[in-house]
Amino acid sequence: MNNMLIRGDLMPPILDTPGKSGKVGEGEGSFGNLLKNKIEEINKLKLDANSAIEKVELSDSGSIHEAIIAMEKASISFKTMLQVRNKMLEAYQEVMRMQV
Repeated sequence: MNNMLIRGDLMPPILDTPGKSGKVGEGEGSFGNLLKNKIEEINKLKLDANSAIEKVELSDSGSIHEAIIAMEKASISFKTMLQVRNKMLEAYQEVMRMQV
C-alpha cells in the first residue's frame, strides 16, 4: 500500500510576503503563484492517473488498484480545486456588492 501523507503545504500561507519592490503579491509566495503551482500539481495527478490506466489497459504491468487510487486522487483534487474557485468567485462577488 502506498504511503499516504497529509501534506501541510496544501494550505496557503496566511500572510503574503512582499516582493522585491515591496508590494504584496509579487514574489514566490504570491497567491497567484500558489494557485498556479496547485493547478500544475492537479494536472500532474490527472496525467499520472491516465498513465496508470494505460498501463492496465495496454499491458499487464500495471495494478488496477493503483490505477483506481490514482484516479480517485485526481478526482478529489479536481473537485477541491473547483470548490476553491467557487469560493473565490463568491468572495469577489461579495466584495463587488459592498458599498463604499
